[in-house]
Amino acid sequence: MAEYLGATLRGDQDKNITGLATLQEAGPDQLSFLANPQYRKFLADARAAAVLLKPADAEGYAGDALLVPDPYLAYARISHLFDPKPKAAAGVHATALIAEDAQVDPAASIGAYTVIESGARIGANVTIGAHCFIGARCEIGEGGWLAPRVTLYHDVRIGKRVVIQSGAVLGGEGFGFANEKGVWQKIAQIGGVSIGDDVEIGVNTAIDRGALADTRIGNGVKLDNQIQIAHNVQIGDHTAMAACVGISGSTKIGKHCMLAGGVGLVGHIDICDGVFITGMTMVTHSITEPGSYSSGTAMQPAGEWRKSAARIRKLDDMARRLQKLEKIVETVTCNGNVSSDG
Repeated sequence: MAEYLGATLRGDQDKNITGLATLQEAGPDQLSFLANPQYRKFLADARAAAVLLKPADAEGYAGDALLVPDPYLAYARISHLFDPKPKAAAGVHATALIAEDAQVDPAASIGAYTVIESGARIGANVTIGAHCFIGARCEIGEGGWLAPRVTLYHDVRIGKRVVIQSGAVLGGEGFGFANEKGVWQKIAQIGGVSIGDDVEIGVNTAIDRGALADTRIGNGVKLDNQIQIAHNVQIGDHTAMAACVGISGSTKIGKHCMLAGGVGLVGHIDICDGVFITGMTMVTHSITEPGSYSSGTAMQPAGEWRKSAARIRKLDDMARRLQKLEKIVETVTCNGNVSSDG
């Protein structure tokens, strides 16, 4: 394990490790880690077989340790060795329905009751869970993994090693209507969806197809559960979004951005590279400089919040009163009725 991580081993190299656990819960055959300083208080009493630690954190710790520069990153790498997720065997389940002209690599695994429509192409080592729907002309690159009940409408192109969780819908029609004398006329959404390599898409996330060109998700993008991405949106490489983010149509988000939970963005704006947007922020205009952005007010005790809300409702009146007072002071000062010493 030390060799796999490139770690410095301190302690018994012959211990058997059977799993991973937190510092509080790890047993004598499990590996743990310390990444967040607030959990350091549990280190001294840890029963773990070994702990992933920074060299500085290992000082004074008597137990066995694997010393690494970044324990959390080391934990991320080693977690895959203990992943209990079943691995599907290559082949097509007898109940799957596959169009005659669809191309399915022999090394792919197609689950029960999955439907693959005309012209679709499924790459090597792709796993498609039960009850998935793969629309016409869709493409799934090698090493992709689709959980049960994923829906891809027609003309969705997915890169290599993409993970899509249950309930996700890619390629649904974008919300496009033209108003004619108070009546909404539907606009056909004739674009598609293009997903880069190494993307992860969470449970019940929706990515709408473009109105004309594709909605595009860059390489390495990570999307949490219940995210709405409207038509024509473009998301740059290695951007990550937490749950319940909503992105309106034709908005462009740069590379290496982070959007916390519940962020909302209006349509037709641009977010530059390297932006962090805190939870529940409402983004109403473009952001042109990297950095951290917030809106709204943080939690308060209910009584204090009600007082603040009441004051907010009075701000307009207070602003008008202040403006009047400023004019009075200006008039009095100009007339020389106020001495220099007040």
